Amino acid sequence: MTTKIHLVADRRCRPITRLTSPGQYGDSPRFIPLMESIRILRRGRGRPRKRPGRTMGDKAYSSKANRAYLHRHGIQAVIPVKEDQKANRLKRGSAGGRPPNFDPERYKERNTVERCFNKLRQFRAVATRFDKRERIYQGTIDVASIKIWLRDPVP
Repeated sequence: MTTKIHLVADRRCRPITRLTSPGQYGDSPRFIPLMESIRILRRGRGRPRKRPGRTMGDKAYSSKANRAYLHRHGIQAVIPVKEDQKANRLKRGSAGGRPPNFDPERYKERNTVERCFNKLRQFRAVATRFDKRERIYQGTIDVASIKIWLRDPVP
């Protein structure tokens, strides 16, 4: 009966793309579909931009498959490693490999996503989830996202 919102936000705390999933499902399997749904239109001509320069995520998105996807696409990952993953790597010794790069200073900028969630939750229908069907709830999130973009347009 719960729903998770997976979100990509820009530095101005505006939602770029969002997906929903049932609350009991894991976060990590939704990471790659979320990244593939990014489409940022360019001014003038040209294909839409699909890749950000870096991705900041919480520990729920720390998996080998997600990091491999980011590496293949040339996107820098700023995702902390889970403690159990760290312990398993250390337990394997030299076969565990090197730990992934993590920049704690850049990770401090991840608060833009949390602030974007707070902007979405300002809308009562998003915060309380009155809608029972997922596609209707996705539409409610889309309308709230459009209102956020209209309040803070691109200069």
